[in-house]
Amino acid sequence: MKPNHGSHRALWFIAGCMLLVATAGEAQNVSVGVVLDMETWVGKMGLSCIDMSLSELYEANPHYKTRVVLHRRDSAGDVVGAAAAAVDLIKNNKVEAILGPTTWMQTNFVIKLAHKAHVPILTFTASSPALASHRSPYFFRLTQNDSAQVTAISALVKAYNWRQVVLIFQDDEFGDGMLPYLIDALQGVNARVPYQSIIDPTATEDQIEEELYKLMTMPTRVFLVHMLPSLAIRLFAKANEIGMMREGYVWILTDATTNLLDSMSSSVLKSMEGALGVRTYVPKSMELDRFKIKWKREFVMENSVPNDPYLDIFGLWAYDAARALAIAVEKTGAKNFTFENPNRGQNLTDLQTLGVSRKGEKIVEALSKTKFMGLTGNYEIVNGQLQSAEFEIVNVNSNGGNRVGFWNPEKGLLSNNMTVIWPGNTAAVPKGWEFPTAGKRLRIGVPVKKGYSEFMRLKGKEVEGYCKDVFDAAIEMLSYVVSVDYIPFALPNGSSAGSYDDLIMQVHKGVYDGAVGDITIVANRSKYVDFTLPFTDSGVSMVVPTKANSMNRAWLFLKPLTVGLWITSLCFFIFMGFVVWILEHRINPTFRGPPSNHIGTSLWYSFCTMVFAQRETLISNLARFVVVIWFFVMFVLTQSYTASLTSLLTVQQLQPTITNINELLMKQSWVGYLDGSFVWGLLTSVGIKNLKSYRSPEELDKLLKLGGSNGGIDAAFDETPYIKLFLSKFPNKYITADFTYKTDGFGFAFSIGSPLAADISKAVLNVRESEKMNQLQMKWFGEDNSWSSVKVTSSRLSLSNFWGLFLIVGIAAIISLFIYFFIFLRKELHMLRNTTTEASNSSIRSKIRALLRIYDNRDLTSHTFRKSNPPQVVDNKIQANHGDSVGASSSSNYLLSSSNDSIHDTNHGFSKSGDLSPSNQDVETSIRRTKSFPKMRSILRDFR
Repeated sequence: MKPNHGSHRALWFIAGCMLLVATAGEAQNVSVGVVLDMETWVGKMGLSCIDMSLSELYEANPHYKTRVVLHRRDSAGDVVGAAAAAVDLIKNNKVEAILGPTTWMQTNFVIKLAHKAHVPILTFTASSPALASHRSPYFFRLTQNDSAQVTAISALVKAYNWRQVVLIFQDDEFGDGMLPYLIDALQGVNARVPYQSIIDPTATEDQIEEELYKLMTMPTRVFLVHMLPSLAIRLFAKANEIGMMREGYVWILTDATTNLLDSMSSSVLKSMEGALGVRTYVPKSMELDRFKIKWKREFVMENSVPNDPYLDIFGLWAYDAARALAIAVEKTGAKNFTFENPNRGQNLTDLQTLGVSRKGEKIVEALSKTKFMGLTGNYEIVNGQLQSAEFEIVNVNSNGGNRVGFWNPEKGLLSNNMTVIWPGNTAAVPKGWEFPTAGKRLRIGVPVKKGYSEFMRLKGKEVEGYCKDVFDAAIEMLSYVVSVDYIPFALPNGSSAGSYDDLIMQVHKGVYDGAVGDITIVANRSKYVDFTLPFTDSGVSMVVPTKANSMNRAWLFLKPLTVGLWITSLCFFIFMGFVVWILEHRINPTFRGPPSNHIGTSLWYSFCTMVFAQRETLISNLARFVVVIWFFVMFVLTQSYTASLTSLLTVQQLQPTITNINELLMKQSWVGYLDGSFVWGLLTSVGIKNLKSYRSPEELDKLLKLGGSNGGIDAAFDETPYIKLFLSKFPNKYITADFTYKTDGFGFAFSIGSPLAADISKAVLNVRESEKMNQLQMKWFGEDNSWSSVKVTSSRLSLSNFWGLFLIVGIAAIISLFIYFFIFLRKELHMLRNTTTEASNSSIRSKIRALLRIYDNRDLTSHTFRKSNPPQVVDNKIQANHGDSVGASSSSNYLLSSSNDSIHDTNHGFSKSGDLSPSNQDVETSIRRTKSFPKMRSILRDFR
């Protein structure tokens, strides 16, 4: 095939090669083929870059023992032409490698030939992911795989929160190869592809216009364009003409078009103004700037182009690809660049006569290990693929494009803090959709049923109900106008066309744009549609008949407190009586006397605190401290008891016949559910087998009246809104029990990715917070718009409600006891020592008895006993408080014989209660008061 290139370039390259060969001595020439579309811009630019790459490499490395000699072939933009050129190069020129071809379809054919001949193929323009299916080790894609950019595109979509994207791609292998990668990446960021626009590369202007008008009728305004620049230019020219480059539209370009923006004319760029594009990022360097200047000068000289040529990414990849190949050839050595010829026979085709390169495998191995700093940055080949680099996000304008962001695999999308100018010359970010467009009305499916018509019902051909009114109120709060057509989900005869799940699937399939009604938001439905926020309460509860609570009402007063709390309270009553007795016994006459008096007074005082009716006066400050805290505990406990008892007396007059789901399972009771509801699946999952459906509140009332034994049901499970409506219609007859299964309430359903779902959700929130919701509830459910119901819950008070209070009073009592005993021991320690000294060989037991005897006596130093008159000594006699005289000897005998407070000898004038029994303090007082009576002082000292 005759080469097609400029004579100046050929002469320049031949002269350069001759010079290099002369300077290299015995350098080995290695044949390499170049297959490009020579008449295209990419072909011309690529070939010039390849020539300059080899020239500069060998000029910088004159010691290389190999020299790549190029054999050029023009594929003429044809797949067959590219295959024929490759066969010619391998068969006749014995090339060791081929640079090219241009397109992926051409490369697809050439790969098979190269694999057969063990000749590496290095393409720097074929970027289609479809080529990844080739497992040939002789194929090297030294350009970015188109699939590498899909993550950057999806990150861009996610950053602007666009939920739907329409794909526009050309109808060939180039477009199809990218499609699955784009869809997967968009779905990964929760963006849906509602439509795929396919445009044939040979489509006429009218056909392109027709397709664009079809896109205008759709609500989605985000378009992702993946096509070759020649078709993309035509597409944008027509889109600009019909008004699709105005405000509100979003256009995103893949690198197939964006990489060539700088080579496009200003008129073409003007039709694309406002679009965003993704292209390969090439870091700036002095070497790159030098090469661009040199390339432009030489390219203009060789091709005599009138315009200022621009070196794009494909030229840079061509330069680095040629350099990588030359380095790899050098690494394989300067010998054995030959072919093994096949066995020649008769009637063999050209393919059968292809030889096999002896150096092919070594060149492949060397290429896989080649690394260097190229014009495009770090250049490395892994598994036959140039490693992915960074991408830059550009905003198209009439001068090409402004960089507005970056993306790399490690950090993701990075903003460049530059304002994006969108179509229509606006900086306002488009929301990505518009509604309605071209007169389109929203098709809303509504369920058809007989029961609970307050929520949704058909009245003739009109749809009405609470759910519809809420939806209409939400639509009115949108900032744009939405026209709605309500379509009953019914058969021609007017009956229901299926269950709620069937209606959801119709929305998923696109039969309806959405669904409005009493549709519960559950997990399995959200797999197929997008729900708005709920507009009703959530949950599934059990409703059962009530029965009169006439049994055991005599003991109802015990129910406010649990057994544990009753026992704990009783123990603390006894404990507090004991604590008060300990603290008051020695100083308070009320807490003295016989043991029965001690116990009775202590318990009487403790239990009287429950109603704050105690009459005894406390003397000890420690006792007062403890009792004040105990009063607070009693106040809280009694008030809580009163409130709980009041609740039981008023609310628990009606009791449920069944209290929990376990009782239903044990008795194998009959259970009801609303026909068509998801509750059936819930009940079967928990093991309930005896199930009956109902369609209306009236039918449910009838079944519950019959009971399970008479062909009815014993309980029913339904969603909270239905139960509230049912209880409002039949008050005081039924009650909800404890079982509650959480759901998300009623919501409106839209197709997945529908932008209406988010806007309607915001509107629903506004409706629920406004007076409009109360008005709608009153309209459809009466004045009792709260739908109040009585629910059986436990109102009994347990120890867990008050353990903190008991802990506080217990700690306070124990601390007070410790303080009291510390003071007592410190005060009476000398008396204990005297007692134990007189008793020889005193044991621990005797010491404890002595300590208890001391404790049992009165503390005459207390101010309560100081107020009484002390004994008087007259004529060697002690005048007692009662006015009776007792001789000194008698007093001594009494003091020596008295060991407790009970005196049985009434002749001495002491009461039986022992309140006036003398102690050591009495003796000490008598000594001080009878200094003039030595004998009496002697007797008293002996006693002490």
